[in-house]
Amino acid sequence: MACRISELIIKSRDPQQLAAFWCEVLDFIVLDTDDGAVEIGPREGFGGLQPTLVFVPSTEPQTGRPRLHFDVNATDRDQDAELERLLKLGARPADVGQTGQESWHVLTDPEGNEFCLLRTRLS
Repeated sequence: MACRISELIIKSRDPQQLAAFWCEVLDFIVLDTDDGAVEIGPREGFGGLQPTLVFVPSTEPQTGRPRLHFDVNATDRDQDAELERLLKLGARPADVGQTGQESWHVLTDPEGNEFCLLRTRLS
């Protein structure tokens, strides 16, 4: 028997704002709030194939580059259209030393957490 990831915990200066951003990016909904923490996930709720994201309040400054980041794929549009949508939601381009020849875009969410928008479209 093996394990699977059920939740990812993300420290945040503003859990409500970051949860709202990621709900829009991933088409998730708020599943729970508790002591300032906000859990978001797929509409089916906790326990499905996709892990939920739990944004917990933190005043700790982010130092250095994170050791973990998300990769996301568009599900209903091409990469260029999805990039435009993500930028309108508040994502910002990030320079992590790309050459310009990559097939993905490196972005940050409103709190500076890096994520990549990949070219492949998933259904």
